[in-house]
Amino acid sequence: MRAAASALLCFAAFSTAAHAAVTVKDDLGNEITLQQPARRIVSLAPHVTELLYAAGAGDRLVGASNFSDYPAAAAKLPSVGSFAALDLERVLSLKPDLIVGWHSGNKPSQLARLREFGIPVYESQPADFGMIADALEKLSRLAGTDAAGKAAAGDFRVRWQALQARYQGRAEVSVFYQIWSQPLMTLNGQHMVSAVLRLCGGRNIFAGLPQLAPTVNIEAVLAADPQVILAPGDARDRPLERWRDYPALRAVRQNQLHTVNADWLNRAGPRVLDAAGEVCGLLDQARSVK
Repeated sequence: MRAAASALLCFAAFSTAAHAAVTVKDDLGNEITLQQPARRIVSLAPHVTELLYAAGAGDRLVGASNFSDYPAAAAKLPSVGSFAALDLERVLSLKPDLIVGWHSGNKPSQLARLREFGIPVYESQPADFGMIADALEKLSRLAGTDAAGKAAAGDFRVRWQALQARYQGRAEVSVFYQIWSQPLMTLNGQHMVSAVLRLCGGRNIFAGLPQLAPTVNIEAVLAADPQVILAPGDARDRPLERWRDYPALRAVRQNQLHTVNADWLNRAGPRVLDAAGEVCGLLDQARSVK
């Protein structure tokens, strides 16, 4: 009888722990509390989808925004529209107990509307490598996949620190990262792309602009005279060709016009370290030019 009673108490304690409330802070510092780990999660951005899969929560995902195509299983998830124009009815029809959104990508009015239905909304906005590692741990806590999230975060930190040790102290290289041609657009120093550049010893020539994705003009680029110009490799308008009309520009003169893997670099997820390896190699190439 005593053994049976002890077993019953242990089971009760386990059940209570398994369904205990969990609280984390999202990237804006908002507290997100779930009475038990989420079982039905909707992702509102491709980088969020990648983070959730890496955190071991892929089998909890019931919907995701368009272009959530990594890992391969993500492409099979029901679509909830683009991150900039969500299909709110579709989101609600999936009956999520947690929504993970993108602070700078999703419309604030749509996130607010989802909260009105009583659904917890975690806002993701990783701006550096540490925030990505932290996100893996926090999202895994919300999904009840703590062990997987901690392991993924640990692996990420090891790779990040190895790159940091390898490239710290190298000569600075000035960089213009062009995300769009017409109008000419870039990213400022608060974006994850700038964290990648800093890791590699690069300096974003427009880091000081206040907007996250500012519009700039050709004259400003010419005045800054960057050593390297980078652009997404999936752009359809051959974004780097126009710069060859300015042969005096240092990046053109030294043949340092390069495309990079946009999914790796633009999405603030685990694959950003693959982007860092690519970018660091390109900046080293620029350093070797005499």
